Formats: sequence, C-alpha cells, structure tokens
Amino acid sequence: MTEFTYHDPFPLAPDTTSYRLLEDSQQYVSTDLFHGEEVVQVAPEGLKVLARAAMREVSFLLRPAHNKMVATILDDPEASDNDRAVALSMLRNAEIAADFVLPVCQDTGTAIVMAKKGQNVWTGCNDARWLSEGIFTCYATENLRYSQVAPLTMYEEVNTGTNLPAQIDIHATTGSTYDFLFIAKGGGSANKMYLYQETKALLQPGVLKKFLVDKMKTLGTAACPPYHLAFVIGGTSAEANLKIVKLATTKYLDGLPTSGDRYGRAFRDLELEEELLHEAWKLGFGAQFGGKYFAHDVRVIRLPRHGASCPIGMGVSCSADRNILARIDRKGLWLEELDRNPGRLIPERFRNGEDKDAVRIDLNQPMEAILATLSRYPVATRIRLTGTIIVGRDMAHARWKELLDAGKPLPDYLKKHPVYYAGPAKTPPGKPSGSFGPTTAGRMDSYVALFQQHGGSMVMIAKGNRSRQVTEACQRYGGFYLGSIGGPAALIAEENIKHVECLDYPELGMEAVWRIEVEDFPAFILIDDKGNDFFADLL
Repeated sequence: MTEFTYHDPFPLAPDTTSYRLLEDSQQYVSTDLFHGEEVVQVAPEGLKVLARAAMREVSFLLRPAHNKMVATILDDPEASDNDRAVALSMLRNAEIAADFVLPVCQDTGTAIVMAKKGQNVWTGCNDARWLSEGIFTCYATENLRYSQVAPLTMYEEVNTGTNLPAQIDIHATTGSTYDFLFIAKGGGSANKMYLYQETKALLQPGVLKKFLVDKMKTLGTAACPPYHLAFVIGGTSAEANLKIVKLATTKYLDGLPTSGDRYGRAFRDLELEEELLHEAWKLGFGAQFGGKYFAHDVRVIRLPRHGASCPIGMGVSCSADRNILARIDRKGLWLEELDRNPGRLIPERFRNGEDKDAVRIDLNQPMEAILATLSRYPVATRIRLTGTIIVGRDMAHARWKELLDAGKPLPDYLKKHPVYYAGPAKTPPGKPSGSFGPTTAGRMDSYVALFQQHGGSMVMIAKGNRSRQVTEACQRYGGFYLGSIGGPAALIAEENIKHVECLDYPELGMEAVWRIEVEDFPAFILIDDKGNDFFADLL
C-alpha cells in the first residue's frame, strides 16, 4: 500500500514582485506570542485601507510589463498600421489615466479579491466585511463607475449604487503573511471565459492544438485585444478549471514548474504557449482592426483530472489588464509597484501626429447625408466624427424595444443621430466627461433589424465583431456599424468628448441614455450598407 505524502498542487517559485510599503501602515499591525510562536495581529481598519488603496491604484495604473508589451508593437515591422494605431492609443490612454483622474477604462469592473491568509495572522473580524468597506470607499470617492446590479425579482434589477457586492475568496495557508491579488475585471473580458467539457480523445499532439486554435478564433475582438490569453487543460472540477483560467490571465501562476509529476502538480507548457502565440498572430484579427497583435502572450496550464472528465477552459485579460498584488506582514501593508509613467514609452515621433488620411464626417447634418457620405467608402476606412451622438446600451435598448412592442415610435433622437453603445464612468470636476469607451456590440445584435426597420440605429458605434444578422440588416435598410477602439476610455474622454448630458431614463444610472458632443472621434467602418463585413474573412 502506497504511503501518504502531501504534495502542493500549485508549487510556485518565490515571489519576485517589487512592492512598496504604504505610508504609516505600520500602525495597523503588531505582533504577539501564541504558544511560543509569533502572531501578526492586523487591525480590521488595515484591511479597509489596503483594499481601498489597491482598488484605486489598479483602476488608474497598469503593470510596467504590460505597458512595455504594448510599446513593442510600435517598432515591430510585422505590425500593421492599425496595430500601431491601437497600441499608441493604449499608451496615451495609460498616460492620461496615470494622473488618477480618468480611470483606464469606463467599465471600472467587478472588484475581485483572492487572498491567502497565513495561520499566524490574526484579524479577529469578518475580513470580507472590512475589505468590502475599503472597496466601497474607493468607488465612492474616485471617478469610477457602478456596474453591479442586484436582482429584486427574477426579472427586475437595480444598480446597487456602490459597485458592491465584491467577489472575495480567502484561503487558509501556513506562515505569517496575508497575501492578496486584487482584480478589477470588466464585463467585456469576463464574458470571454469559456468552459468546454471534452474527453481523453483530445489529448493528442496536433489534435489539442487545433482545438485550441479553433476556440481562440471564437474570441473575436469584443474584449479589447491585444489579449493576455490563457488555456487550462484538466482540473479536479469544472469550477476549479475556470478559477485557474482567471489566475493564469493575471500572471499569478507564472511561477509554476514546466513539467508534471505523478502526484498531479500543475505545470505550464512553454512550448505549446509559444506555438499558440504564433497561431494567434496569424489569425489576422490584430489589435482589433486587422494585423498581428491579437494577443500579447499565451499561458497554457495542465492540471490533473478525473479519468472520465477533461474540462478545458479559455479566458483573457483585456487591454485594461487591471491586477495588483498586495501583502500584509509584521512590517505593514504592501502594494505591488505599478507603472506611474507610461508616457516614457511613447516615442516622440508618435506624439501630436494627425491622422490626415481619416475621413471627416459632420454628424450635425441630416442622417440621410451622413449615410450617403459613409456609403462612398469601403470597410476598414478610418473616419473622424464631429457632432452629436446618442449613447445607449443594454437597458436602453430594452426600453426602446418596449416602446415598439407597445405600438409607440422610437424616439426621434435615435433616428437623427448615431448611437454609441457605452456607459460612462463618473465625470470628474472640471472635465466635460468621465472615461467613456465603447461596450461590446454583439449584445445589441438582436435589436438592430427591428430598430432599423423603424428608422433608428442607422449608424451604430461600438467595439468588436458582430453577427451575420447585423450585416444583413445594414444591407437591407442602408445602415452602418462603426468600430471604436476598445480600451482607451480616458483618452476619448480627455480629447474627443466635449459635452455630456443625460437625455432619457436617468433612473438607469450609467445605462441611461446620454447625448454627447464629440470632436474628431476616431472610428473605423466595419459593416457597410452593401453587405460587407470587415471581420467576415477572419471568422
């Protein structure tokens, strides 16, 4: 009979992260002895302070390694012009966000806390309660968006107005430190997490790779590439697989070994990671509008599994790669050092450059004239929009459909102006707008034909690829879908939006209908009135 030995299923290499000590944080920790061992006592208020600081920094700053990956696109001869345009927008966006006024992305995300609490750490409180208060305080005092909705009934929902509840998972472990991973996960990238229940038959060279590449194609561009892409093969359960997918996208598991053993330890397959990265570069999606940079990198993690199950998970961290490590020990509260000066990565030759090839369109002319102008240009044409745009996303579309279902007409504003699928963050004092990037277009696909039939949504602006039904509707009714770069929400607010006012359904909060005035708002023609779809040949 085999003797019992315990083996850590996730044996990580030592942490090499660069941390900084929060000022005056020593006041929240003390030490004492318990049964001859040192115990680190953490005041509950310290959990609140750490959570608030972590969520604030992760909302405005990105990791230096991420920004450097974006910057490499600018000088890569294999990158397309559109790759470089997106990369430049991302870096300029990061530069603006680093001032701690306009957050990196308008979707300031679900607050997620994953923690490992050493057995020699004592708090004497409900840790989740104090961490939640820190998150609450951050979202209440910063220019962040409240995105969480609570169900009142199975079908009725209300915005919580606090961005709570947060997802908080705390695990017991050994030692005298309390280690954290704070994540602000936006709905766009969270929606691109998938689980496939497969079998042993897939675990063959060539067969597995083809499967993963085929699934990679289904991601599209809606979640704001370039992606940090992760695949997890195996797992003791479906839910365990998907949790490891999320951790892999944050680089939390980069220190895993690169080979397995008979005890079932997790490991990374570096060779397959490299192969899949090159396959991602060959897909043609590029950094949203064609090219090479569909992904920055790929992580592939192999886990043990039940002999009758083979779960395979896929997920991404988007261009708003908002993750930060934190720690509490006997010395105080620590946060991972993030990039406070991303502007250093922008070559001078890329600054103050005007896109002279973009087509300028005046949105303050009749819709018929706007459509006639767009009809003269092919898909992939870069355009710049100036004038009035209506903003409405999921809940607004549902309200507009209710009008039609009740035999009422669509509002005139939806017929006279383009509609931008978005929901803003809070407007900072002295600014015309809060961070205001696009949301995923595909969620509104089912409304397009109906609205265009009634003269609305003739020009739509959002991010990501769309279904065939949208292409067919635009061809039938003469409409257009314009792609906006997903990611640079702070840049758009700072440079392109000149005025914002709530127009309709104010009770919907950030999902209300807004009127915005824009100047040189950048976009691309992705679907035209002739049945052409920029992404059709890539999917």
